[in-house]
Amino acid sequence: MVDSDDGETRRADKSGEPAAAPPPADPDVDDLLAKLDALRDTVDEGHEREKVRQTISLVERMPGTGALAERITKYTTRDLAESFVGAVLFALPLLVEGGVFEIAAWFAATTVAGVPVLLIGHLGFVFLATAGLLYYADFRQIAIRHPIFGVIPRRYAGVLLVSLTTASVMLLFWGRLHEGDPTALERVGRIAVVWAAAAFGAGLGDILPGESKGEDLGKLDLEIGDD
Repeated sequence: MVDSDDGETRRADKSGEPAAAPPPADPDVDDLLAKLDALRDTVDEGHEREKVRQTISLVERMPGTGALAERITKYTTRDLAESFVGAVLFALPLLVEGGVFEIAAWFAATTVAGVPVLLIGHLGFVFLATAGLLYYADFRQIAIRHPIFGVIPRRYAGVLLVSLTTASVMLLFWGRLHEGDPTALERVGRIAVVWAAAAFGAGLGDILPGESKGEDLGKLDLEIGDD
């Protein structure tokens, strides 16, 4: 007598396709939405993706699933624009503060064996604080889809890059980057100080409005081994 599970496995092997993963023991709506998200990533035709999107929207509007409105799965050009607006709003107050110069000078002067340890620590703080804001502060339930190189979340990279560019360009345009003839390390320190506030603003500007409408930027993925 042949066990049915073994028979299914052998049939899957003969067909050349892997057997489907077993369903979770206690499935819930999140499991269903995860399956639909995976299905949306596999379909090729635009109308098929639209049908899957409509199904996801229908599930999210079902009674008892109101909390799913906090869920963000897509990353769109509108998210980039929202990050820019948030970065500008949080960076503006620092552009008129002389304290930025003092902190940058302190970063440049505090070194160990010529290494600006406080500046490096500050940069590490920016990276960790941004990750914590996006994925651990629980403002929104953010799904990580299509990570760059399979590792770096697109939203995380987008928030950091948009805020860094905004901080650098605003300091330059407002004449604050070179004021007082600072050293190169002090200029980096000025950007780093403003970047911290801009990154926080960019993250909030992105996630607080919820999931944006528009086409997901999945086609911009950079994955090693892709054709």
